[in-house]
Amino acid sequence: MSYSFNADEVFQVAIKIEENGAEFYRKAAELQSDAGNVKFLENLAVMEDGHKATFERMKKELQEAEKKQTVFDPDNELTDYLMSMADYHGGEGSPEAVKALSKSDSIEDIINTAIGLEKDSILFYVGILYLVPEKMGQDKINEIIKEEQKHVVQLQNFLTKIKK
Repeated sequence: MSYSFNADEVFQVAIKIEENGAEFYRKAAELQSDAGNVKFLENLAVMEDGHKATFERMKKELQEAEKKQTVFDPDNELTDYLMSMADYHGGEGSPEAVKALSKSDSIEDIINTAIGLEKDSILFYVGILYLVPEKMGQDKINEIIKEEQKHVVQLQNFLTKIKK
């Protein structure tokens, strides 16, 4: 069975993933004792909040064709499915990643985990990219991917800085 998404549906997932990502960084910040690390992680959470706001804005700017339903869904089961995808795609802010955080995690461990989760999110969106027809907002999914790539670069730059 073939299924395609529209950009509106993918933005629902992206917004939830950003919420989850912010939760990851806030939890990591709670477990840190170094004030500088706490501040950095809290700033990352705020950055995730900013990504969420960006995606919400982009979602509002979608054209009608990019919001058109691709399947008959009288019970709104698709929304439940999409939220499940957001929580369990294995990437950024996965509830499992939040649960795995512990006081013994160094800031380097956390950032390495975050980089891996961000990369997993990028792969997730690349996979979804081909499930969104061009006329239903495929270019918008590329914008999500670009935002996530920027985040990987920021995390990698921080990691390089703390290793010096």
